[in-house]
Amino acid sequence: MKTKSLKPDKVNIVTLGCSKNTVDSELLLDQLKGNKIEAQHESDEDANIVVINTCGFIDVAKQESIDSILHYAERKDQGSIEKLYVTGCLSERYKQDLEKEIPQVDAYFGTLELPFLLERLGADYKHELIGERTNLSTPDHYAYLKISEGCNRTCAFCAIPLMRGKHVSKPIERIISEARSLVKSGVKEIMLIAQELTYYGLDIYKKRQLPELLDRLAQVEGLSWIRLHYAYPHQFPLEIIDVMKKHDNICNYLDIPLQHVSDPVLKAMDRKIDKRQTQALIEEIRRIIPEITLRTTMLVGFPGETEKDIEELEQFIKWARFDRLGVFQYSHEENTSGFALQDDISSEVKAERCNRIMELQQGISSEINHNKIGKTLRVLFDRKEGGYFIGRTESDSPEVDNEVLVKADENFVRIGDFANIRITDASDFDLFGVLA
Repeated sequence: MKTKSLKPDKVNIVTLGCSKNTVDSELLLDQLKGNKIEAQHESDEDANIVVINTCGFIDVAKQESIDSILHYAERKDQGSIEKLYVTGCLSERYKQDLEKEIPQVDAYFGTLELPFLLERLGADYKHELIGERTNLSTPDHYAYLKISEGCNRTCAFCAIPLMRGKHVSKPIERIISEARSLVKSGVKEIMLIAQELTYYGLDIYKKRQLPELLDRLAQVEGLSWIRLHYAYPHQFPLEIIDVMKKHDNICNYLDIPLQHVSDPVLKAMDRKIDKRQTQALIEEIRRIIPEITLRTTMLVGFPGETEKDIEELEQFIKWARFDRLGVFQYSHEENTSGFALQDDISSEVKAERCNRIMELQQGISSEINHNKIGKTLRVLFDRKEGGYFIGRTESDSPEVDNEVLVKADENFVRIGDFANIRITDASDFDLFGVLA
């Protein structure tokens, strides 16, 4: 058994789940370094303390978090690390169960317990560091910016409010200050994230203030791209699209998770919107900005979903032709209203329905991509990998969307810079090109 190290503590932060967790881990990293504690993000080199920031959204994500905890618990048993702490959504939701099942963890913390975690790590919570994002886990040229926390929605399938609490908006001035700080450090693209962007401002300004926030952010000097993620479709403020059209540095890109289109399923999910309203919203958004890129997410296998519902969803996707689309399989989550329903669709049927939707979207994506051959697109380059420079267009967000690949032995671009790329070939989900 390894004995206590005489070296100064070094903390490794492991992040699982969504981009909101990424931001939380970056804030933890800033606080630790502000306290002169050596810390890093997802690098085991010489770390004697590990903090795991967990996800608890659906079964697959929960299992990944549990597997990660067990992995580091075993390493603690072996003596290769000295302390193990767990935070984030899984810890918020299942703290008591986890304490019993995995006692090797020194302490579990919820989503809003950063000061207590810092105290255990021998650090003080420094309020002066709020908004100073100096330790990004992303490449230096892009960052996620969280504009609110929590959610007031009551979607039957979603446990996020149980783990993140009620919606709390961050004041506009604080967001602008954080954006300026990020740009000063070299960030060119900011992804605005929240559990629900369109609710922003209702709690502190008594009205939806995302259009005003976007208008202010677009005026931050040096900010090349602003991208919107997680816009709820019910009571969608179309002023957002007007502001998007007004400013060149707001990407013509909208992530608007619809989850389904069948009216019986939408009602059972408590989505507060129906098929007719959904179609009208998409038509109006595209009327204002015909070239806009729409990303959405669908959820299949919700209790009571029928083959007819899936066929209706397929027809809707053929009509809408989303540029980007992801699919989740329903996960029966305790303490959600959906948990009271019988989880009556087998895992095999859920997987089959998921595959059908993704195969349909694959064909749509392939057609859209092949229509871009011969066009010249502005591309922001993220990395070099496997003989290619790899970047993204205005239509693509990091990690979840398409990429543009440029052969490194025939072209040269700088990581973090924009370049005009002529598209020469396409696959189902990626583009290939050369410097224009």
